[in-house]
Amino acid sequence: MVNFIDTQFSYELNIDAKTQLLKEGDTAQKMFFIKKGSLRVWFNNNGTDVTAQFFFEGDAATSLDSFINNEPSLFTIEAMEPCEIAVFNKSDFDRLLANDQAFKDWFYQTAIQKLLSHSKRLLSFIKNKPMERYQELIAQHPAIFQRVPQRYIASYLGITPVSLSRIRNRKVF
Repeated sequence: MVNFIDTQFSYELNIDAKTQLLKEGDTAQKMFFIKKGSLRVWFNNNGTDVTAQFFFEGDAATSLDSFINNEPSLFTIEAMEPCEIAVFNKSDFDRLLANDQAFKDWFYQTAIQKLLSHSKRLLSFIKNKPMERYQELIAQHPAIFQRVPQRYIASYLGITPVSLSRIRNRKVF
């Protein structure tokens, strides 16, 4: 995490698991920096929640389209476990982006890394089978099953919890 987070955020929050920081359809006016805990980003697909992303310590989370363009969010951001987070209001973000080169550099690098990550995930969904997506997730985040409920992981992988259980029980030699 960058040093400015401890000195320039608007305020800190301690929240419980299941707390929604942003609801789908609302306009994002805050960016969250996770000091402790985890968040998930999800959307409603005909009554089923679909997990799109996970965030852990050191990550920044917001609905970026909504935050930047002042449009309704396509996602809900929810705590998966109790969290300590630093919060930037939109006005503080805009001020830092305009006046702080270190913040601007950090934001640029973070945005590029997220774009690359999303591109890889999209490609994985197009070309890989669920078992391969599961193996990629475990390789990238080996401790994920200790922190994230299986139903969220299954949703993130685009499979059912039963399919995830079958994949996890397979022996790969």
